[in-house]
Amino acid sequence: MNIQGRHVLLRAIEPEDLPKLQQWGNDPEVQRLLGGWHFPTSMADQRAWLASLNCNSRDQRYAIEAPGLGLVGSANLVSIDWKNGTAFHGTMIGEREHRGRGLGRDTVAAIMRFAFEELRLEHLDTDIIEYNEASLKSYVDRCGWEIQGRKRGWYFRDGRRWDKVVLGISAVQYRDWAVRTAYWASP
Repeated sequence: MNIQGRHVLLRAIEPEDLPKLQQWGNDPEVQRLLGGWHFPTSMADQRAWLASLNCNSRDQRYAIEAPGLGLVGSANLVSIDWKNGTAFHGTMIGEREHRGRGLGRDTVAAIMRFAFEELRLEHLDTDIIEYNEASLKSYVDRCGWEIQGRKRGWYFRDGRRWDKVVLGISAVQYRDWAVRTAYWASP
C-alpha cells in the first residue's frame, strides 16, 4: 500500500532508489540538517540496509516521489509502539532545489494522516537540530506540531554544541490542524 499526499507519494524503497539514497547519505549538506552521527556509506552498505527492511517491523521507511521529479527524499515512522500508540517520524528532502516547494510539508501531512487515521496511533514525535530553521518552521507553523522541549547541547556540529528541539503532535491536534487548514479539502 502506498501513502498518498496531495503532491507526493510515499512508497516502499526499491533497489533502484539506492544510488540516490547513497548520494544523499554521503552529502555533508544533507547530513548537516539531520540528527545522529553519519559515516560514509558504500553501495554494499546500502544494499545490506535495504535487505534488512521488513514490512512487519516496527520501523518503517518510505521513498518520497513527486510527479515529474521522481525520488526526492525519504520518510519514516520508526519505534512504533503499538501498546502506547506512539511513533517517531523523520523526513529528508535530498536535493536543495526540491526544498522549500511544499514537498516536505505534504510528506509530513501524509505521514500524519496515515499514522493517525490508518494506524490509529495517538502521538508522533520528532526532533530537529536547532539551526534547521526551515524544518522547524515547516513542522510547527505549517503542520501543527508543537515544541515540547529542548535537549541542550545535544549535537556537535561545526565545532560547537547545538540543541535538539523535540516536537510532537497528537491525533487530536492533527485532526484540528486538518480541519483548520482544510489541508485535505484543497488541491
